[in-house]
Amino acid sequence: MKDSVAEEHLYLGFSHQYRDSIFPLHTSISLFLLSYCDCKLFKIFLVPTGEDVDDQFVTKNLLGDIEVHLISRCQLPVVVQSCCLPAVVVKDGKFCRAGLSVVLRHIIQKTYEADPSKKDILELLGFKKTCLKACAEVSQWTRLCEISIPLAVEGFLTASPEHCQTIPPDILQLERKLGEPVRVHNDDKIRRQKLQQQKAGAKPAVPVLRKEGTEEGETVEMHQHPLPSLELSIAFSKLLVQEVSDAVNREAPHIRRTKTSDLPLLDHVFAEGLYFTLADIVLLPCIHQFLVSSKKQGKNLVNLPLIASWYRRVQEVPGVKKAAGRCKMELLQLPELMSAPQEQLQGFSSVPDKLEEENEDSHFTGGPRPTMTKLMVNGIEAKFSPHPCPSWTIDWTNLPSAVSPGEGKMSRDRALRKQQQLNNLVAAVTKLAKPGDVIVDFCSGGGHVGIVLAHMMPSCQVVLVENKELSLIRAKDRSDELGLNNIWFIQANLDYFNGTFNIGVALHACGVATDMVIDHCIKARAAFVISPCCYGFIQNTVKFKYPQSHQFKEVLSYKEHMILCRFADQTAVQLPPERRLIGKQCMGLVDLDRAWAAEERNYSVQVISMEPESCSPKNNMFVGIPT
Repeated sequence: MKDSVAEEHLYLGFSHQYRDSIFPLHTSISLFLLSYCDCKLFKIFLVPTGEDVDDQFVTKNLLGDIEVHLISRCQLPVVVQSCCLPAVVVKDGKFCRAGLSVVLRHIIQKTYEADPSKKDILELLGFKKTCLKACAEVSQWTRLCEISIPLAVEGFLTASPEHCQTIPPDILQLERKLGEPVRVHNDDKIRRQKLQQQKAGAKPAVPVLRKEGTEEGETVEMHQHPLPSLELSIAFSKLLVQEVSDAVNREAPHIRRTKTSDLPLLDHVFAEGLYFTLADIVLLPCIHQFLVSSKKQGKNLVNLPLIASWYRRVQEVPGVKKAAGRCKMELLQLPELMSAPQEQLQGFSSVPDKLEEENEDSHFTGGPRPTMTKLMVNGIEAKFSPHPCPSWTIDWTNLPSAVSPGEGKMSRDRALRKQQQLNNLVAAVTKLAKPGDVIVDFCSGGGHVGIVLAHMMPSCQVVLVENKELSLIRAKDRSDELGLNNIWFIQANLDYFNGTFNIGVALHACGVATDMVIDHCIKARAAFVISPCCYGFIQNTVKFKYPQSHQFKEVLSYKEHMILCRFADQTAVQLPPERRLIGKQCMGLVDLDRAWAAEERNYSVQVISMEPESCSPKNNMFVGIPT
């Protein structure tokens, strides 16, 4: 193991104890992962929501061998006070990671970096290391695992007896997900193997390794489990770092000739498909608490046979029972359940699936002209306010090289256009900002906007919020080179930043992210300067329904609005001029709807074209001020 790993501080919320878990469940999940990884790299702090918490009681009764410290919210590092827990911060207090998925992924990566022999831990991040990487607003799966199910279980445990009679819809949604066909990167190959197994009538048995034992020493046992499917064989062979036998891998000629559409579908073994991942780690403490509560209430779990099978199967994964024991989780031994008739599960889909059906049904036909004409007949046309300072520019030649967006691998032409874009945003922020203001650069990427603002406005505090770790690390490296002391870095989904601020900025926030930033600024009563991007990615979500403004809702349907969004993306320089003009008009209409929606919430909003317009195909910019 590497010895020179810098200590980081992990902050976990603590509201109360219930049975064998700490609440909120995000804290139990984090502690379970630390136990599973046998990770001692973090100094752990519990942050109580109340004042009457007994330090010794918490330590002895809930945490086993994990050392923790209690700390009040007001004692947290200032950057952590601006974030939802869990959160991890490095010692200098400038770089914070917040939100369950971001923190758990970081724990896994740090565990592997400290001990590269723990490849099984790194495998928790799944294929291409993307497990739970997409933010909950964009990914329905991340939302279900990270937010919906933990909240549903917490609500179920605290509900009155009459409200505990029904299974929470989000639990039923997980049951339905576990019944859907699995898609993996080598899908075709495995499905052919499954067809060959079915035709041969074979049921493979593979050894399932179980590591259980005391702290002094582990015992390793080998058990032969008759497995009913190829999926289980492959899943557990991977956990054992073994190959499935050649007899299974070789395909007969008639199997190779079978059409893909005629191949059998793959069944779930674990939450995301065939392989044990971080999603299973997140779900286990939640489903465990739900099952324990259901059992105590004498509930029949006949409607949840897939969840019950998953729960039993996860316990067979090496290290799971040991980690559960360390966390004082007494895992249940559930009986085999018959699958419920499919009609019993219909009608229990949660909100994300309704959105999915609605979005999938939005087939686009024809061009944007009928929609634009319909708006025009109702007196609605794209409106652009005059640019307040079209010729203003930053003196780039006299700035340190690390401030310039050209620092790095960016081409000279692209760096020039990026400078032009920054001229526009910085000019608008300069007019709004005053000494002592907190300016948040949302979706900051590599920090092009935030670093310029921090350098040019030393009397303001600048916060970069970005979900992509590598982008934020590059930004911090540039900041360190400049010696900036008025800048923080927060790796988190936008919703996990809950600090107070005065101005929100975003350059080319993608799709719905623009609306998330506007909404965040309005809730904080902060001014905003935002340049949208990727209009074609806009679609209804849990939070946002389109069109948004009252005026647009009276005229356009959701599908008609999506036509505008799709054509708003057609502004690339290589397209014919007439097509680009229509694209620009569609951009203006989509952004007019956004502006009017903000004005309905007591804001004054201008939609401006950046100067020069050639600085980007996506050259619209909002400037919003609370009234």
